[in-house]
Amino acid sequence: MPDIHVSAAVIVDRDGRALVVRKRGTTRFMQPGGKPEIGESPAQTLIRELAEELSLRVDETALRPLGTFVSAAANEPDHRVVADAFALRAEPHEVVVQAEIDELRWLSPGDWTSVPLAPLSTEHLLPLAWS
Repeated sequence: MPDIHVSAAVIVDRDGRALVVRKRGTTRFMQPGGKPEIGESPAQTLIRELAEELSLRVDETALRPLGTFVSAAANEPDHRVVADAFALRAEPHEVVVQAEIDELRWLSPGDWTSVPLAPLSTEHLLPLAWS
């Protein structure tokens, strides 16, 4: 099964809600992030993706590494996603939907089943948001 390498952000606001996004042409919500460009570190990938997708400017010192996680890919059948995940804080007023993002949601621990989520989110990343 081919691997897709990405960087992903577990973003939580001051009220303990976690940010998830849905990319254009997809049905499942997931943590923001994306695939690296040549020569980028996982942190550099995430910083670029957050700026492109959410107009969120983040300094690398604000990223807390969470580890590398593997799950079935949400949008590519018969692929696995291998995600370098980082935690950070942000507030809703700091985030603006742009690029390929169609929609975002801030989920509380009690309502994270209210939207269809990617396996990586349910298996690994959202539990970390509220641990």
